Amino acid sequence: MKTKLILRVDHPVLGNTGDVIEVASGYARNHLLPLDLAYPYSEDAMRRIEKKRIEAEKVRAEMRADMEALANRMADIQLTFIENVSAAGHLYGAVTSKRIAEEIAAQGLEIPEAHVRLAEPIRAVGEYEVPIHVHTEIKASVKVWVVAKEEPKLEGEGEAEEAVVETGAEAPDQAS
Repeated sequence: MKTKLILRVDHPVLGNTGDVIEVASGYARNHLLPLDLAYPYSEDAMRRIEKKRIEAEKVRAEMRADMEALANRMADIQLTFIENVSAAGHLYGAVTSKRIAEEIAAQGLEIPEAHVRLAEPIRAVGEYEVPIHVHTEIKASVKVWVVAKEEPKLEGEGEAEEAVVETGAEAPDQAS
């Protein structure tokens, strides 16, 4: 059995202030009504909530403008991670959502780790576009560069040079 209610506050799942919703009667009776999150539906309650609904819409509009400004600032951010890399170009560690969020915070923008939408940790050198969830309807992205700490040597490349130095013979390219 469903119960008709009017939301008193914005709820991420149910709706916004002033919305008329239908929920299970037990959920209404045991959760929404005791916590003053909703009014039982009536014409009187609709008139009572109208002023709060208008105020809540203004607050949402201001918050949306702030989030759009944040998304525009995030578009300019480029992060560089200098990592130890194997000869094949794979990182010994990984660049994770947490590290990206910390680096963004170091640049003055506070973004929760959960808002960095990295499908899986970055484990290879390269350039990546990492999506950031700023608001329900607003998305941004940050350019992330992962570069090697030093050029990885191929196997045996450094050993030949060391052998030439140890024997005292001149290297082939230095001969005159």
